[in-house]
Amino acid sequence: MKVFGVDIGGSGIKGAPVDLERGDLAEERFKVLTPHPATPDAVADCVKQVVDHFGWSGPVGATFPGVVTDGVTRTAANVDKGWIDRNAAALLAGRLGDETGGCPVTVLNDADAAGLAEMRFGAGRGRRGTVIVLTFGTGIGSAVFTDGELVPNTELGHLELHGHDAEKRASTKVKDDEDLSWPDWAHRVQKYLAHVEMLFSPRLFVIGGGVSRKAAKFLPLIEGIRAEIVPAQLQNSAGIVGAAMAAAAAERDGAAAPAGAGASAGPLAAPASAPSSDGPTSQVGWPADP
Repeated sequence: MKVFGVDIGGSGIKGAPVDLERGDLAEERFKVLTPHPATPDAVADCVKQVVDHFGWSGPVGATFPGVVTDGVTRTAANVDKGWIDRNAAALLAGRLGDETGGCPVTVLNDADAAGLAEMRFGAGRGRRGTVIVLTFGTGIGSAVFTDGELVPNTELGHLELHGHDAEKRASTKVKDDEDLSWPDWAHRVQKYLAHVEMLFSPRLFVIGGGVSRKAAKFLPLIEGIRAEIVPAQLQNSAGIVGAAMAAAAAERDGAAAPAGAGASAGPLAAPASAPSSDGPTSQVGWPADP
């Protein structure tokens, strides 16, 4: 079965048909730059450009970098504030239906989409207990799972730590903007993971986003985290795959709606054991404790 997935990010909008049996892109993805300002109408035009590139007609799943409830975008940290309380599903469905005759659209949080894909096809497959998927990019997205069930819209990138919004200190964008070395950035990520671990005690962290392709440069530098930490396997395709999964689930359930409370990544196998580390947590790269 093939369903179309679109991943709307702070820097790029990319999409492709997805083979949901394999959990992989059915064709090479097509990407356009996110417009600035990233207003709803401008982004909708870009989504249409991506979908039209493939001549697609049928269900479409789309991610959004913020909280999404019942197809309505509630926050807009890294895109135009015009998205707040906008019915994104209706906007995109109307735009895509102009020439194709109608494409039902399902919209969900971008990190939730990536998490669904990683839990079904990637690094979280078969893992029970609490698993947290974190996507590092323009901001920090999060997807929290308990025994494979998604807790939607957690937005852990906005946790406050020592007076700072976490994603303003440890996102990939911040690394690039401040020209941080891999060790310095890894220590910031380490401080963030330690804070999230204190709150949720996960068995597994899955580190996603484009930076997951370079996991060997920073994951070995992270110390003092008891949970297992692994790079995402689907890497930057996870959002597209997860969006297509959500669209397929909505089509199966008879309504184009976002994956919500109780959304499942699929059946789980027996859990694997997770190594622990009792090493010290470094303070480098984050403000001193108040």
